[in-house]
Amino acid sequence: MISIQDFEDQVWEVEGIRLIIRGGTGDKVEEYNYQNAAQNNWSVTKWLQSRVLPCTNGLEVIVVQGNGEEPHGRTLLRNVKSSYHTQL
Repeated sequence: MISIQDFEDQVWEVEGIRLIIRGGTGDKVEEYNYQNAAQNNWSVTKWLQSRVLPCTNGLEVIVVQGNGEEPHGRTLLRNVKSSYHTQL
């Protein structure tokens, strides 16, 4: 089990996607044990349900785009990732 911050950092390193997990300071989650990023044509919902939510012990998870907004669940991961680069 790892801290929420460590999990968010692991997701950023593997996926290039920013997450916010809402939990207490002592809450722990499972490690994000993926070496390769999910396919860019996956929706945010598919990615969350397949990879993220099983690790977060029921805590609320929010994906944040480059403009600070939460994407719709049908948004493709490639569009979320590209949103960080357009905000530079």
